[in-house]
Amino acid sequence: MSARPHLAIVGGFLGAGKTTLILAAARVLADRGLRCAIILNDQGESLVDTELARLDGFEAGEVTGGCFCCRFSELIRIAEQLRARSPDVIFAEPVGSCTDLSATILQPIQDAYREDFQLAPLTLLVDPRRAQQLENPDIAFLFQKQLEEADLVCFTKSDLYPDPLFFEGIRTRQISARTGQGVALWLDEIMSGRLALGGTILDIDYDHYARAEAALAWLNAEADLACDPPLSPAMLLGPFLDRLDRELTQAKISIVHLKALDHASTGSLKAALCANGEEPAVEGALDASPAGSHHLLLNLRASGAPEDVRVVVERAFEALPGKLSGLRLQCFSPAAPKPERRMTRAGAV
Repeated sequence: MSARPHLAIVGGFLGAGKTTLILAAARVLADRGLRCAIILNDQGESLVDTELARLDGFEAGEVTGGCFCCRFSELIRIAEQLRARSPDVIFAEPVGSCTDLSATILQPIQDAYREDFQLAPLTLLVDPRRAQQLENPDIAFLFQKQLEEADLVCFTKSDLYPDPLFFEGIRTRQISARTGQGVALWLDEIMSGRLALGGTILDIDYDHYARAEAALAWLNAEADLACDPPLSPAMLLGPFLDRLDRELTQAKISIVHLKALDHASTGSLKAALCANGEEPAVEGALDASPAGSHHLLLNLRASGAPEDVRVVVERAFEALPGKLSGLRLQCFSPAAPKPERRMTRAGAV
């Protein structure tokens, strides 16, 4: 067991496939006899990805109520908590709308915690389809800044998009968490110690950054549902997402990323959308039998007013076929980012 585990920060815009890749990489490392832990991050609570990681059998912690940079002390506290359980690798997944990670996370960790963690280069995951559809200026700003500071750029979903894109001056890799293409090679590369680390400190306008994040509505919801007659997770999630998609579209609210998880005694199912009208990406127990009790989690990032998003989602929950209980729902626009620490160059706060 490593007393100084690798700490790998895996960034990327909403829907780039960060959690899917991290879980696939953790399984590869488990096959090599290595122990992994995962830290998830979100502006709100009730995270689909944390539940998914734990259902997969991995140690998982989470930093909520703000991004890693604004909750840096909490990130370190959770990382130290997980380190005490002797993992060989800790993956950390920042909020998908965050950037300036080198100055606010990598450099401070290298400065003050290099004796505790072997920090890996900053990996940025890019969904090829989204990279070609950046009409929204706020998303384009965040994406460009993420791209500028990355130590390593990987195009995800290569099983769906096999033709690589070209970014001038940036060497990219292709990877597919679903087929395994490139996953082991990526792990070997970030753990080799041969790549430059945190090489770029961004010149970033924090007012523009705050406006871009605030343009998104952030909704997290959690509830229990009792069904009579029983329903399978697939039969519950499918119509639920169809209704959400349809009503958000009618309300002229654009889905940026939507994730839903249904956990029942017969199995768990996750479904995700990255745009209105898109076919959901599904993983988990598609063939799970009907069950009477379901625990539902929903994480939605959308381009629209939070109050409008809340109305649509509450209506969709109330229309579920069964007795709904314990609904907890948060909906807001993120506050302006205020990093705990920011280093203007390597070694300088």
